[in-house]
Amino acid sequence: MAKPPSKRMVKLTVVVKAKDAFKGKPLVDVLISLLMEAGVSGATVTHAARGYGARGIARADVLGLSVNLPTIVETVSDADRISKVLTEVKKMVGTNGLITTSEVDVY
Repeated sequence: MAKPPSKRMVKLTVVVKAKDAFKGKPLVDVLISLLMEAGVSGATVTHAARGYGARGIARADVLGLSVNLPTIVETVSDADRISKVLTEVKKMVGTNGLITTSEVDVY
């Protein structure tokens, strides 16, 4: 049986902190809404256990009362849709996170 051909697409990954906001709304929610409005078929939000970066170490405290953990938003779509939202994503995230794109083969 022949393998189905792969399709070349672009993966957008945005890493921010869980409590980051944009215009008073949770940044992750705003990003998801932007992707939906742009016609991106899906996205996944993952909360990390800990991490570190330019804004210091992010981890849950012993009592779990102060949680501002790294949060990752990932989506895969065609290059046109990703480029359509990328400028707006950059404005929303600013210097408060990490944005990467990479070409991927989707099967």
